[in-house]
Order: sequence, then C-alpha cells, then structure tokens
Amino acid sequence: MGKTKSTRRTVLTGLCGAMLAGTLLAAPGAAGADGPGHHPDRDPRWQLKDSGTDARFRGLAAVSRDAAWVAGTKGTVLRTSNGGKTWRDVSPPGVADLEFRDIEAFDGRRAVVLAIGEGEASRVLRTEDGGASWTESFRNTDAKAFYDCMTFFDRRHGLAMSDPVDGRFRILSTADGGRSWKVLPDAGMPAAQEGEAGFAASGQCLVSTGSRDVWLATGGAARARVLHSADRGLTWRAADVPVPAGDPARGVFGLAFRDRAHGIAVGGDYRADQASPKAAAVTRDGGRGWDPAGRPPPAYRSGVAWFPHSRSTALAVGPTGTDVTTDGGRSWRTVDPGSYDTVDCTPDRGCWAAGEKGRIARLEGRR
Repeated sequence: MGKTKSTRRTVLTGLCGAMLAGTLLAAPGAAGADGPGHHPDRDPRWQLKDSGTDARFRGLAAVSRDAAWVAGTKGTVLRTSNGGKTWRDVSPPGVADLEFRDIEAFDGRRAVVLAIGEGEASRVLRTEDGGASWTESFRNTDAKAFYDCMTFFDRRHGLAMSDPVDGRFRILSTADGGRSWKVLPDAGMPAAQEGEAGFAASGQCLVSTGSRDVWLATGGAARARVLHSADRGLTWRAADVPVPAGDPARGVFGLAFRDRAHGIAVGGDYRADQASPKAAAVTRDGGRGWDPAGRPPPAYRSGVAWFPHSRSTALAVGPTGTDVTTDGGRSWRTVDPGSYDTVDCTPDRGCWAAGEKGRIARLEGRR
C-alpha cells in the first residue's frame, strides 16, 4: 500500500480576519456562500514560489509567515527566511537516494527530517545550524519496519511511527529534540488489521497537540482507523473512521487537531482514476468517534491544516485542488485547482503548501 509511499500583508490587512470569520471562505451551502458575504474575486489563493527544483515535497514545516522548510525526493531539503522569495538548498550530503517525507522544524535553524523506506532507508537526520551540517540520529535496522511520519510535542519530546512490525504499529520516541531515539514497548498498541499501514503522503499520518496527545492515521485494510494516545505513545485506543477503505490505496492520509478534542481526517483513494467520495471526517471528542463530512472535498486529499486562531476554518489539499471549510470540517468548498500534497499554518497566520514538481506556495489575498 502506501509503498507509493514508492495575514496581513500577512494574508493582507483585514482580509485574514474576514477569512477566519468565514465571509470570504464560506462553505458551499453556508449562509452567504453565493450571496453578499462571498467574494470570489477576493478569495485567498496560493502564490507559487520558485523553488528551483523539480523535487516532490511531501514534508513541510512552516515556522512563520517568512520562514519554512520543505523536504522531498532525491534527499532534497530547502528552507526560506524571506517568505519564499529565495530558497536555500540545505540538503544533507550524500543522501540523494533517500526519500524525505516529513520534516519538523523548531525554528529557522533547528529541524529534524525523516526518510522513509524499508530497512535502512528509514532514517532520521537533524540540523542545528540551518542545514549547514546534518547528523544522522537514527537508522532503522529492522527489515520489517517502514517509518512513515513523525511529530513533536515540544522542542524535546517527539515520536515517529512505523508500519506494523509483528502485528503492531511501532513507535519511536525521543526526549532530546531528535538527537537520540528509542523504540517504545508495544504492549499498549492495539493489534493491526491485515494489510493496515500508514501513508507517507504528507507528513500528517502522525500528529500531536499539547504535551501528551498524539493521533496515528491508518489505511490499506478493511476499515480506516485513527489511533489516539494520551500518554505520548505508550497506550493507544483505535476508532474506525468513515472514509474509503477496503483497498491498499484507501484510508486516512492526513490529520489535523486544533485542540485535544476537535480534529479533521482527510484521505480517500490516492489513485487518480478512482473516485473518493466521503473522503473527510470530523471528531469532537478527541478521536473516540468520527462523523463523515456532510459535504466532503470532491476528491482524494492528503493534507489538512487548521487556520490559526480559528475554531472553524481549515484547509485541505491534494493533487486536484485545495478546499476550505468554515464549519469545522462538516462542509468543504474548492478554492484552488493547483496540485499540493501537504499544508501547514503558523500562529502569525502564515499558511504554506508544497507538492509535486517543486511546487511550494504561500497563501495570499487578492482584491
């Protein structure tokens, strides 16, 4: 399965506030969607930034409206500190054969990147000097493991997850900012379904909020699921999610939680020739139960992010477009047709997206 894994001049003054209120990003069927509150000519749009590469970026870490990191194919890592006007290639040396699928950044100088793949292809590297130098802090030596995603609770504590090993998802833990890692015991991990795994599609199959809560997204099996841990990965509870399942190409691909209760799951069937109805779901109880979106995105989506400081607005991205919700994930409206794999937003209301053919963009407003 996922082994196809194979602002205010900062969205323009006043515009961001309007977006968060839902007046510009009104969802289909919502009040004002086609009336006075909806202004298509002023909807925010992704503004492409010249990355100077054709790498596919599924790893994205937005630090601020000005600073961001991306990681992708051919061992490529780029970073910007000027809002995407220029990008510095800070790829680790000698890793052109690695597939980076996730990157977590603490600021403009410190970041941790995950390479995916079977056996030793799964690795973690860390930089403390903006990518001028890198240190490999983990290399997988178990041929049965395949790491997909990672997340950090704070600057010290983080987790990475592997597809099931001996019938259970494997969790890797760090308590020193990614300098060292250890495999957690799996006694508190529910048994995996036959064929179940994670999708290394957007760096969002493992996400966290607060100091202890973390969620893991799955697919490829009879039922798509999200697993939740409230103790940094020691014990987990699984819940079924009503998105397409029953095939190695289907499941939950991306998660986003705005707090420990409210979350959104997106996914579907990643094959371009397959429809993905009902490819989004929401939870209001921390992932114990999930409800299908009443009006989901029209196609498979791999990445999702909440707008900062909003209780109801979020973005979802995929190869066929970007959708917005202004009602907490219950209904979605397509606002941009461009192809992106992952999306991330920052507290200063900077939203970034990245994807195929070197595509990197920042959300801008237009009047």
